[in-house]
Amino acid sequence: MVRVRKTKFEIAIIDKVIQLRHQKGLSQEYIANVLNLTKGFIGQIESPKHPSKYNLNHRNKLAEEIGCF
Repeated sequence: MVRVRKTKFEIAIIDKVIQLRHQKGLSQEYIANVLNLTKGFIGQIESPKHPSKYNLNHRNKLAEEIGCF
């Protein structure tokens, strides 16, 4: 089985979302609601051990909703 890893670019995006989420006092649940995902999936995205990541639609929605890009 081939394990997909996050690229440095994807990790940088995730780190920026985490940073802004903390600065703005937003929870993983809030981000999940904005993206119509589960809180657990956001936890997987934020985990360096899990291959889940934001897709282009997620990134666009985050930029629109919380101004992270």
